[in-house]
Amino acid sequence: MKIGMVCYASVGGSGVVATELAHALGERGHEVTLISSELPFRWRPDVPGLSFEQVTVPAYPLFREPQYLLALANTLARVSEERQLDIVHAHYAVPHATAAYLADQMVLSAGGRRPRTMTTLHGTDITLVGSDPSYARVVRFSIDQSDAVTAVSESLKQDTLRTLGIGREIQVIANFLDCAEYRRRKEAALRQRLCPSPCEALVIHVSNFRPVKRVDVAMEVFARVRRRMPARFVLLGDGPVRAAVEQQARAAGLEEDVSFLGEQHDLVPYLSAADVFLLPSAQESFGLAALEAMACEVPVVASRVGGLPEIIEDGVTGFICDPDAIDEMANRTATLLTDQARRQQMGRAAADLVRTMYCTDRIVPQYEAAYTALLAR
Repeated sequence: MKIGMVCYASVGGSGVVATELAHALGERGHEVTLISSELPFRWRPDVPGLSFEQVTVPAYPLFREPQYLLALANTLARVSEERQLDIVHAHYAVPHATAAYLADQMVLSAGGRRPRTMTTLHGTDITLVGSDPSYARVVRFSIDQSDAVTAVSESLKQDTLRTLGIGREIQVIANFLDCAEYRRRKEAALRQRLCPSPCEALVIHVSNFRPVKRVDVAMEVFARVRRRMPARFVLLGDGPVRAAVEQQARAAGLEEDVSFLGEQHDLVPYLSAADVFLLPSAQESFGLAALEAMACEVPVVASRVGGLPEIIEDGVTGFICDPDAIDEMANRTATLLTDQARRQQMGRAAADLVRTMYCTDRIVPQYEAAYTALLAR
């Protein structure tokens, strides 16, 4: 199949999953054109059958927000015609499915054959954009005009149906990992560097540091744990709340115990060195960061929101707490840090779950089957 994969290039889950899906489809013999404003964070240039098409956005002061949408629609129409795409797979309803619809109309008006459009909902397009009255109608229209729609969790599917009043079929296809890459390694030297003596425990958080991730709450949870025992906290990622959380750490006197290491292309060494992963988000439509930690045998202490309860079995592969239960999160974290046998047992159970349900070779065929069914209509 000839597939156009449309995504944001950021380090967020949607861009990561779209890029990894493009990689996997290319390796399985499909011709995939990944379309974005810049090379995605996880891009690999050595994958057969994979190419990149950049969306060039002109800087016209008269036109502000619409530039990317219009430039993307123009690029999609051109690439669809030049490469005779079978499928355009849009990751996010707006603006990507919206641009795909506009591109379809341009191709049809020129007498061409339009590709079929699949839209994958990742969360922000529904929980934030779709719930805003200023955008709800265009989000609903873009979803309705897609030939097929998937969501990354049952929670997100139900949120979409409820929030937008959509009656069409939405197929749930979960996010996935390359399980050959995401597995715990021996990282003694890194562990020693991140957690030097007398450090006894290493807690980790990975996100794009947006308010919805509640990194400040993760810092407060760690502060309560640190009062009980020697521990270090490593935060990976970057974003708008980083400076405020760095100030929070300084105000709490935690400078020596907290490390902000920025964005990292290879998370596996850091996850392999860690004991517990904190994810106290206000909303997670799936929770890819949690899945990555679980694959590396790191139990996750997370909020009971969105799709997280679908991938974390409370008390078995991690702990799920009410979002405002900061004391409970701290207690659960401390329990894992002080009970090595339980922590390791939960870590192994978490990794086993990922390998049973969320590896590339299990999820990517579901997308292929969805593509095939779409083309057969």
